[in-house]
Amino acid sequence: MHTIYSADHKLQDGKFELIDGQLLPPFECPKRAENVLDRINEVGLGAVSGPGDFGLDPVRRIHDVDFVDFLRTAHDEWRAAHGDTDALPLNWPCRGFRQVIPESIDGRLSYYSFDAGTPITAGTWTAITASANVALTGAKMLKDSGDRAVFSLCRPPGHHAAKNLYAGYCFFNNVAVAAQWFRDNGAAKVAILDVDYHHGNGTQMIMYDRSDVLFVSLHAHPTQEYPFFLGYEDETGDGEGAGFNLNFPMRWGTAWDVYSQSLDKGIARIAEYAPDILLVSLGVDTFKKDPISHFKLESEDFTEIGRRIEALGLPTHFVMEGGYAIDEIGVNTVNMLAGFEET
Repeated sequence: MHTIYSADHKLQDGKFELIDGQLLPPFECPKRAENVLDRINEVGLGAVSGPGDFGLDPVRRIHDVDFVDFLRTAHDEWRAAHGDTDALPLNWPCRGFRQVIPESIDGRLSYYSFDAGTPITAGTWTAITASANVALTGAKMLKDSGDRAVFSLCRPPGHHAAKNLYAGYCFFNNVAVAAQWFRDNGAAKVAILDVDYHHGNGTQMIMYDRSDVLFVSLHAHPTQEYPFFLGYEDETGDGEGAGFNLNFPMRWGTAWDVYSQSLDKGIARIAEYAPDILLVSLGVDTFKKDPISHFKLESEDFTEIGRRIEALGLPTHFVMEGGYAIDEIGVNTVNMLAGFEET
């Protein structure tokens, strides 16, 4: 399986996130992608190459222009106001607040985000545009090559980012950008399967009123887990998208016996939908040792996930999302890809 990778991801290296009432080094760090790449090379999964440059037009097909412009200049404005530190928001426009875009950088950080765990650094813009290009290059390669699968080793991840919101370590929604690219380049129907521990709220928000993109998400129950306010079973789509959003929330402590049942139901819905392309938001934070998650999957379970995805017989674009057990992230990610490649 061919892997797309950019070393520019290292430029997103935040110093702090607000978690558990403390400012701590972010769990989302450069070592994540480096360990996955090391494992790919160790097992000889396939060739690794860098991304092309698609510009911002494909990103703007998903994200609002003002949001993209904000991310481009946010750190420069923050540095001018506060010095050369990481930018974190201060407060959010919650119930009863007016939804007006402020002039100050502090206000706009709050307007365009929904957590304080996603620092904007001096290198964020370069890293997130590179990450989007990694996803787009993988999409183009899959379309042009006729291969069964391609892996886009994206970092920063993307599935929490909505049209005009960043959070959850995510800025541009890489899988949504790639899905739209497939639609714009001939695919009539696209499916996205999100196997990250956390609900892909951004992907759901972007695709919620569309029938040309089916979104299926397996994740921790929002009554217990971030992002808390989306991911319930009764969120099934709106308007033309009614019936094309499928959530499988599961309780803390979920292990393979329960998880596999949800996976099979999700895969069955994808098979019924019969898309031209399948995109997989590949998160391995469902692993039992993940430091910010509460599922109990074993390393070998990721191999079986790959096998079951392959059984759909669809051209498949894997796009990297979460996974924070640094020592095992490479093994677990490559297990899923290798499981797909077995047959």
